[in-house]
Amino acid sequence: MEEFWELSFQSKKTMWGLEPTNSAIETSELFKSSGLHNILIPGFGYGRNARVFIEKGLKVTGIEISETAIKLAQKNYRSNSKIYHGSVTDMPFDKKKYDGIYCYALLHLLNANEREKFIQDCFNQLKPNGYMVFVTISKKDITYAKGEEIGKDRFQTKHGVNLFFYDPYSIKKEFGRNGLVDITEIEEPAKSMVNLNSRKFYKITCKKPSSIFSKEYKRSSTNK
Repeated sequence: MEEFWELSFQSKKTMWGLEPTNSAIETSELFKSSGLHNILIPGFGYGRNARVFIEKGLKVTGIEISETAIKLAQKNYRSNSKIYHGSVTDMPFDKKKYDGIYCYALLHLLNANEREKFIQDCFNQLKPNGYMVFVTISKKDITYAKGEEIGKDRFQTKHGVNLFFYDPYSIKKEFGRNGLVDITEIEEPAKSMVNLNSRKFYKITCKKPSSIFSKEYKRSSTNK
């Protein structure tokens, strides 16, 4: 996967434009209004989504698999954010606890074991009362069932990218023990690409229980 994204950013540069996604704007408002400060963005890319969090005065740390994307972020946004170079499958990269985590269009690129570890790693690095928001592709998207089927609701595109398509059942199955509070169907327009359909996603919001209840929450989850 690292080679694919490195070559993609080398050839296509800021391939999705410089405007942040609508879900990033909405999530930055949630984080700001909730009094959050330190934010982790796995799948930092070249920083288009990170910008809205930074502009609201939030401190952002990123994880990005492509060195080229990191250089583009530093060039385009003069970003001073700490960005770890590596795959989210190798988390954690530090011992910090974060107030909020925002992850856009990354989770569905992973296999089942990787998704489980990634979600748990993010939850483990979240502070009590912190939020994590994932945006991931829906089975209602036009690309569902296109390409070679490699597993249940998982397909390989003509470009060799593996995609897992979510529905409410699979979301509850994977996030149910990690503070799931909301599942919202959304559409993300391709702001920089003319005549390209909007993509259908789910915005998944989780909140970590407060420290008073976190030990009991962990115990009850383990016993299930």
